[in-house]
Amino acid sequence: MADLQFGVSIRGTDIDHVTAIETLGFDSVWTGEHMLFHGPVTDGLITLATFAGKTSRIQLGSAITLLPLRPPVVVAKAVSTLDVVSQGRFIFGVGVGGEFPKEFEACGVPMHERGRRANEAIEICRKLWTEDHVTYEGKIFQLRDVTMLPKPVQPGGPPIIVSGRSEAAIRRAARLGDGYMPYLFTPERYADSLKKIYTMANDVKRDMSRFTPYNFVFTAVAETHEEAHRMAAEKLSKRYNQPFENLVERYCALGTPKECVERLQRFVDAGARHFILSPLCDNEVLGQHLEIYARDIVAQFR
Repeated sequence: MADLQFGVSIRGTDIDHVTAIETLGFDSVWTGEHMLFHGPVTDGLITLATFAGKTSRIQLGSAITLLPLRPPVVVAKAVSTLDVVSQGRFIFGVGVGGEFPKEFEACGVPMHERGRRANEAIEICRKLWTEDHVTYEGKIFQLRDVTMLPKPVQPGGPPIIVSGRSEAAIRRAARLGDGYMPYLFTPERYADSLKKIYTMANDVKRDMSRFTPYNFVFTAVAETHEEAHRMAAEKLSKRYNQPFENLVERYCALGTPKECVERLQRFVDAGARHFILSPLCDNEVLGQHLEIYARDIVAQFR
């Protein structure tokens, strides 16, 4: 299926693998962020700027930028700069966060405002990337006759991909997004969410011809299903500081490469067109696992 794309999400501490990801033929490389979290997490946009310097072809994506934690003008400038230095290769994945309340408190952002802040920030970014003499009157943010230069390389700015699992995220994607990127979804819930998005967009007569359905998938590959299950449960339980033993079968692509292909195919059938695979393995074997992904999983869809 020629319209399918595959990316890999890695942590900022795994930056040495970026050039291999490009060489292996993946379409995109992604990283996420938290200001504060259960373990080490780097700043997403700074990490992606470093990725840009190590690559030449591959798309670079944030999965995701926690949009409410920064002033929108600061975000718009950083993203525009990243698009310029990467020569138009950036994909702007955004979300509202909330699973780690301490980072909102530390950044001086009220948790209950995070959705509204994200919505206004998306609107402000688009205006600053495409217009001069921008004036904006929001409930939280206001601008008075400001112009941001340079504009991004991509006309209109990088695509904004809305992430999240809530009904609010679905509404945000339908109204403001260039794509949708859920995570920890079943294929059935994925298909249902896409249907809601297209229905909402149609209700407001929004053109969705360039809208792209993404899917962020935690992935664990091993010689046996049992070993892959163990790896996935161990890594996700540690990452999110909660038990995942009974959740990984429902939400992850795991098992042998053949089993992972079968799982991803169910998401293709549900409408996914750009996968972001997030490896659940030890750092020492990440390079080997990326080769398995490229050779035994992604190649089956090419």
